[in-house]
Amino acid sequence: MKLLPALRAIVMASAFAMAAGVSAQQFGIDTLMQSLAKVRSGEATFTEERQVAQLDQALRSVGRLRFSAPDTFVRETTSPRHERLAVVGNELTIVQGGRTRTVMLDSIPEAAVMVEAIRGTLTGNRALLERYFATELRGRPESWELDLVPRDTRLRGQVARVRLLGRQGQVREVRIAMADGDSSVMWIEPVTAQGGGAAR
Repeated sequence: MKLLPALRAIVMASAFAMAAGVSAQQFGIDTLMQSLAKVRSGEATFTEERQVAQLDQALRSVGRLRFSAPDTFVRETTSPRHERLAVVGNELTIVQGGRTRTVMLDSIPEAAVMVEAIRGTLTGNRALLERYFATELRGRPESWELDLVPRDTRLRGQVARVRLLGRQGQVREVRIAMADGDSSVMWIEPVTAQGGGAAR
């Protein structure tokens, strides 16, 4: 199992919580986490572009994300080919080209750390999030950025930084800078009762 694609997919699969509004007077990481904690499940569509050093053009994919507290999230890519990544508890399952692989997260320490940190974000658990990441929040409720830099040296050798961009309690964009120079950006559109598409 290749670690870099799995780590990238884990982040993208999970960083899309949809939450209540945040007032400007009390805006800070604590209030942002409290808003995220209010959401017990969510669904969204995504469009992702990856920049790979060896390729001249960006790789583009679209699909769907689902989250259910406390420990389940799924990323399903529908184009250019079908792939599915699901994390439930300590189990990671990847479906690609009709092949299914299931591994225990605790057998991949770097991936396990990433999953626990992202779960900390989705459940609004600041202490868990900051156990694994140095955090920096900038902006205001209508336009904020949250930077996550891995504390673990081995993980930082894979993922240099994760940047979440949002408005109010919604994450609408996820940017990942890999240590090898590759990068990716995902635009997220929460699904409403009327349906939704991938936003930019």
